[in-house]
Amino acid sequence: MTERVFSLTHVRGRPPFPRRAASVLAMAALFGSVLALSAAALIYLDVSYRYRQRLLSPEEVEPRPVALVFGAGIYPNGQLTTVLADRVRTAADLYQQGKVSKLLMSGDNRFLDYNEPARMGDYARSLGVPASALAYDYAGRRTYDSCYRAKHIFGQDRLVLVTQAFHLPRALYLCQQFDIDAVGVPADRRSYRAAAWFSLRETLARLRAWFDVHVRAPAVVGGEPIDIFSPDYADRVE
Repeated sequence: MTERVFSLTHVRGRPPFPRRAASVLAMAALFGSVLALSAAALIYLDVSYRYRQRLLSPEEVEPRPVALVFGAGIYPNGQLTTVLADRVRTAADLYQQGKVSKLLMSGDNRFLDYNEPARMGDYARSLGVPASALAYDYAGRRTYDSCYRAKHIFGQDRLVLVTQAFHLPRALYLCQQFDIDAVGVPADRRSYRAAAWFSLRETLARLRAWFDVHVRAPAVVGGEPIDIFSPDYADRVE
């Protein structure tokens, strides 16, 4: 009588155990990837479209106290990038049309030789905006920071946001999450050579904005409240 020898790793009709385990892990990884991508897509759509009805033309904007103008880079010689110049020019138009009383220039000033808000203010004055209509947030390092500080440092809860159309959905989303009643005016005054890069970067930035609001709550430069409508605010340096 012939003795049958059975392998623990091979039974007819069933793959070896390591192969079955690998298959289960692969399916789990695939399911996890699909779940993560679906969640990311939902978050992106939420940030992108929740407040799209608040995108307005300058003519549609009802007067509000302050326009929040977001920084977008300056060159070593102090000149504004074309994106930033268009933001300031659009904000200056809103002021001159009587849509806002004050322009809050929010940008980065972490280094002595890099001062976005000051250069934004210089350009606004060259467009005819008086110094008394300008206010400065020197710690607006990111959109999150600018929106948070507009409410918690500068006490503003009704804003007109001035930036390009690709950036406005995220800016509106963040402001609304901080209980700011905001509308957005696109500052697109030309075609931008880096438009494709802006779109790609914005995709990731919108996901990060949701994560910052609901999970991370990153630290923001704080300070005492600042009343930009106070008579003694003029020419104040923060």
